[in-house]
Amino acid sequence: MNTRSISFDSFSQMSDAECHERIRAARAKVGQKAVILCHHYQRADVYQYADLTGDSLKLSRLASQTDAEYIVFCGVHFMAEVADIMSKPHQISILPDLAAGCSMADMANLAKVERCWRELNSILNAEEVFTPVTYINSAADLKAFCGNHGGIVCTSSNARTIAEWAFKQREKILFFPDQHLGRWTGHAMGIPLDEMLVWDPDLEMGGLTPEQIKKARILLWKGHCSVHQMFQPAHIEKFRQKYPEGHVISHPECCFDVCRLSDHVGSTEQIVKVIKEAAPNTRWLVGTELNLVNRLAEEVRPEGKIVQFMAPTVCMCSTMQRIDPQHLAWTLENLAEGHVVNRITVPAHEAGPAKLALERMLAVS
Repeated sequence: MNTRSISFDSFSQMSDAECHERIRAARAKVGQKAVILCHHYQRADVYQYADLTGDSLKLSRLASQTDAEYIVFCGVHFMAEVADIMSKPHQISILPDLAAGCSMADMANLAKVERCWRELNSILNAEEVFTPVTYINSAADLKAFCGNHGGIVCTSSNARTIAEWAFKQREKILFFPDQHLGRWTGHAMGIPLDEMLVWDPDLEMGGLTPEQIKKARILLWKGHCSVHQMFQPAHIEKFRQKYPEGHVISHPECCFDVCRLSDHVGSTEQIVKVIKEAAPNTRWLVGTELNLVNRLAEEVRPEGKIVQFMAPTVCMCSTMQRIDPQHLAWTLENLAEGHVVNRITVPAHEAGPAKLALERMLAVS
């Protein structure tokens, strides 16, 4: 066995064909010591090697139920963090490419959230008035912030249930980092749009007056998903003109008007479920990431279902695309030689309160 890990340099220019051959060989050598997780948005040439597929929370929960020593998460950084937090003590979480981040998660960081909390405290007693709610698409230290301040984590599928819990704790919600999920959730609960205001972390007091803060029921962090920002109401209107019998389904990270014009709004898991359970020979316009839409279209094609991507331009999760066959081959070959590369470890002082916020979510939902 080699004493030093294998450098990525020899893999960076390797052909896909050679990568696939070496992935299969290394995977066979590692065996059940590793479980490969692939998010719905993962590129097809990596997704084919998945042992488990799904959204980020589902994958972390499933991985923690296995006996695998290594959790190879083909997703993005915050997902691998959640896997580390939720896994058994002996399990090691690995992200094949550390550059696979999430632009939305990066739009809220601990320093800005803590400053927001201090500013809210200058107007109201934040600890008594606001329940902090972070979308699972956020860094571990923000989940820890919620855990330390009586808050909670949500996903795109349970956001309303979590918001209902949050309002039972305190009268207002501070929701980060995705404003669109927060706004759609509040709207579904009957909260007027003028009582859900955007907090801009780059402006003093979020760009709001004390009166606006006191009136607001939900403060929405100024964050968004770059993929779901691409979808526009005009795309839906054009589809309906051409296919009046068609159905539209969108992810709640889409802007409010896209969600409002859709027949269904749901998480990645819900989008897959709705379309797979739909009647044969139906047509669907889908507002979410391209890899998922293309994969789903192929799966339901034999039933006569037609699944179309909402945007006219190619739009995929560019950061998740960084997990390519080259990085997966490099990761697995190192494991086969007894080396761990790109381990994701959440520090104990963050992991504890972050896990508390996650466990609150699981208990509520």
